[in-house]
Amino acid sequence: MATSSSHAPPQDLERATSYAPIPVGPGQQPPPPPPRSTKKLYGSILFSSFLLLSLLLLINNNQLEPSPLASSPARPLIEQPSRGAAQGVSEKGSRRVGGVEELSFAWTNVMLSWQRTAYHFQPEKNWMNDPNGPLYHKGWYHLFYQYNPDAAIWGNITWGHAVSRDLIHWLHLPFAMVPDQWYDINGVWTGSATILPDGRIIMLYTGDTNDVVQVQCLAYPANLSDPLLLDWVKDPSNPVLTPPPGIGSKDFRDPTTAWLSPGGDRWRITIGSKVNTTGISMVYETEDFVKYELLDGYLHEVAGTGMWECIDFYPVSVTEENGLDTSVNGPGVKHVMKASLDDDKNDYYAIGTYDPIGNKWTPDNPVLDVGIGLRYDYGKYYASKTFYDQNTQRRILWGWIRETDAEELDILKGWSCVQSIPRTVVFDKKTGSNILQWPVEEVEKLRSHTSVDFNDVKLGPGSIVPIKVDSPSQLDIIATFEVDEDAIFETSANETESGYDCPTSGGAATRGKLGPFGIIVLADDGLSELTPIYFYIAKGANGTTETHFCADELRSSKAADVDKLVYGSTVPVLHGEKLSIRSLVDHSIVESFAQGGRTVIASRIYPTAANGSSGRVFLFNNATGVSVTASIKIWKMDSADIRPFPFDQQQL
Repeated sequence: MATSSSHAPPQDLERATSYAPIPVGPGQQPPPPPPRSTKKLYGSILFSSFLLLSLLLLINNNQLEPSPLASSPARPLIEQPSRGAAQGVSEKGSRRVGGVEELSFAWTNVMLSWQRTAYHFQPEKNWMNDPNGPLYHKGWYHLFYQYNPDAAIWGNITWGHAVSRDLIHWLHLPFAMVPDQWYDINGVWTGSATILPDGRIIMLYTGDTNDVVQVQCLAYPANLSDPLLLDWVKDPSNPVLTPPPGIGSKDFRDPTTAWLSPGGDRWRITIGSKVNTTGISMVYETEDFVKYELLDGYLHEVAGTGMWECIDFYPVSVTEENGLDTSVNGPGVKHVMKASLDDDKNDYYAIGTYDPIGNKWTPDNPVLDVGIGLRYDYGKYYASKTFYDQNTQRRILWGWIRETDAEELDILKGWSCVQSIPRTVVFDKKTGSNILQWPVEEVEKLRSHTSVDFNDVKLGPGSIVPIKVDSPSQLDIIATFEVDEDAIFETSANETESGYDCPTSGGAATRGKLGPFGIIVLADDGLSELTPIYFYIAKGANGTTETHFCADELRSSKAADVDKLVYGSTVPVLHGEKLSIRSLVDHSIVESFAQGGRTVIASRIYPTAANGSSGRVFLFNNATGVSVTASIKIWKMDSADIRPFPFDQQQL
């Protein structure tokens, strides 16, 4: 039985309008809004009220009208002129529609203005990409980032700089570093911060020289006593590292945070590169961050993975919940190695054991090695960077989330790209095979004081249930699902898709005996636009089940000027666990976390109708042979305070 909490609106799901899967046609009116009542929801009545919908939602080759969950892929986009690749970094250009000067959809200023996020970090205008050198210093969190001060496209890369007390509300500061030296005149590229035991801060970054060679450079604060770290000094010894023999001049970038060598008197960093098509991680050792020794061999290498950029290397505790300083090693410690693969623009990681004496890192499971196994995020997420927050003993992860619309639209908006909500990273002690990512707890301060709650909602096959919420563009949603175990047991392997894969599945319209089911966000009343986030259970020939977590963008927008894909992967589910989703909806970005953060998907959504107050949220079950019991809790999210630093004020 579904129950409405004391905070839930007086909404009667029993009498809610049935949402037919046929899009609203020309001249037709959308369904009326759900009537408001204080009656409770009973599962059996709900099932009956949606029995007809079960039939309508069935997708088959004979139906004449498409379902709103059916695939509606965007028209192929033609590449804009390349941006970044000629200088040796991953492609930063967006794509143009159809090779013509005009966009194919009549975008309005209202639509484009709606796309700007409310509580994700982004600069006031122009282009942003990789997060750089995050750190905590004298009461302030610092975020540096790749920034173009001149336009909403990649170029003239400068280090933007912002500070925060809580990782949510941010104050923009003057640029930290600009491309003004021969060794970085073509860009102050990605770098990392290291805090030394005496409190000094070392910043290593990649510079692109006047003859387009990637070199490593050293910078540090001019005044360490300044909490805002406003002024930075580039060391006169720059560049401190140049590409070694056998490494291409455009294949040597993105130094990591340093960690102590076994003797405790020297520091080590790793830098990514490639040899032919093998991705590699080279290790350098230094006493003073000016002179370096390249250690023999590679920390790690994986054939066929191509160029490794933005490498990250850090320890995780297998026994504790807290994060670890980057130099920690020993019993009860594993090491995560992550590489951003230039070839496919995704962030891959693996868990393994670090041998500092032999200068080797070995994955626990070679099948899940770097670049061929697990990913941080199965959506649009790249060039990530972690740091150890010594203030709260957390390992915190930042990631760049790019646009997936046409470049012309970014120019019209005047901005491009956002940073993810910062995520904590811990080892998953239950599975022992993956990390857990979760939004930092500070984001919960943006939640409204009241929430919309419904418990034990019975979703029969083909059910779709509207949930009345205010401000559907800014939400924090937590939903859990319990599947009928008897139905799973009775389902034979040939009744499910054992080879199911989210990206090639056709999305939430593809019905199986045990899925899909989940939530729908950013939908309009007539379901002409919608974004399902869902689970799909497949059963193998040996009787074992495999759970997939997916985000379907195929009908997220009526516009053809945007990419619309299905993202996702499998997610580990242990015996006795409910299936769970947490989704942070913030206008054109949705970050979704399954099973406590075992699998994560960041989606970019550009609706034309399901924006503003017209957006809707639904629970749904599009499976053909299983009933699901769902509970959902939704908070409205306030906007973060992100603005220029008020230097005229004495205190903050």
